[in-house]
Amino acid sequence: MRVEDALRVAQEADLDLVEVAPDARPPVCKIMDYGKFKYETAQKARESRKNQQQTVIKEQKLRPKIDDHDYATKRGHVMRFLEAGSKVKVTIMFRGREQSRPELGFRLLQRLASDVADLGFVETSAKQDGRNMTMVLAPHKGAKTRVKAQQTASQSQSQRGPAPAGGGSAASTAAPRPTPGANPAPAPEAEAVTPS
Repeated sequence: MRVEDALRVAQEADLDLVEVAPDARPPVCKIMDYGKFKYETAQKARESRKNQQQTVIKEQKLRPKIDDHDYATKRGHVMRFLEAGSKVKVTIMFRGREQSRPELGFRLLQRLASDVADLGFVETSAKQDGRNMTMVLAPHKGAKTRVKAQQTASQSQSQRGPAPAGGGSAASTAAPRPTPGANPAPAPEAEAVTPS
């Protein structure tokens, strides 16, 4: 159809001639309400942005002269963040004379990266930025899916209730119940043990 004919048909129907696929050969046009078309494309764009994965960056701050117990605590936080699928920005804060010893911070960041190597990898290596040295750790691919699978398994486990201690079903570990009206068997008498 010629453009002039399409425009005339659109004006007669009190609608607009909208080019929906300009890259196609020949370009594709539709007769529709342009305001409605704009609204629908904006809704689709908003929906696609909503479905995109938001990257969360957590931050842990350390000092170059950190104690072993404090380091273990911070390492535990970093491991928890990586297991949850978040990126972690590790910052070493230097003060005073510590600024003349950046190798202490670099060694600490290398130690942390090797400690959490099974959960994540170094996305951005250590960089000195004024008084701070930063490094970014990212989780391995599939970390979020593993965490979600573990959460759903634990939720289904908690909904079913705790498992019996013997590993068998509750019916097999329960003591047999006497039937009503039947005489129960007498309980065995305990023997008295005297010390010799």
